[in-house]
Amino acid sequence: MELKYVGAKPAVSARGVTFDQTKPDRYTFLNAAVELLEALSFEPTEDKKIYLYNVSGKERSGSELVELLKKHCANPEEAFANVQEKTNALIEKYTSRVKENDTITADERRAWLGNIEIMRDYYLQYVTNERAYQCALNALADKIHKSHIEEVTFPLGRNHGLVLSHLVDVLRDHRPPYDASLSFETKDGETAGKLDMNRPKALNI
Repeated sequence: MELKYVGAKPAVSARGVTFDQTKPDRYTFLNAAVELLEALSFEPTEDKKIYLYNVSGKERSGSELVELLKKHCANPEEAFANVQEKTNALIEKYTSRVKENDTITADERRAWLGNIEIMRDYYLQYVTNERAYQCALNALADKIHKSHIEEVTFPLGRNHGLVLSHLVDVLRDHRPPYDASLSFETKDGETAGKLDMNRPKALNI
């Protein structure tokens, strides 16, 4: 497994390739995600709260990110076992759509299919980074459950807020589920974010 920045999700056509900036490469958020994983490795306070005011701010290489994911993810081998198959399925879906498109010429179809094939390695890295990020989010959810963390306060910047906003959806599907919410508060001129975990009463332990 290799992790490296590749770029936003590509949009391929007969005319070439553009990139959808609304769907950024998940590698962008991986550094912040592993920082949160490291920070949540410490025991919470007695009131089950975590205060993240001293995150390292270190930019990690792709190989360092891999090692930290192996450390924190429950089953990293399983998470990355089928990235090639998933990439092949994605490319097959795109090529099938082009082959079935009866509104384009034969030359346009040939060019379109060629552009999809040119992007094969790009798609593979994009999918790999996506799976790595999902692995990190699931590990964060597991840590919150295992340590019974009820609240995480964090500084803004360095994508921590974005990672935790993505985590809200993961927590909702976790077993047990959490009705988590994200909020922001300004005090003494400093703005901090807060992630609150609320499980259904029947599941509280």
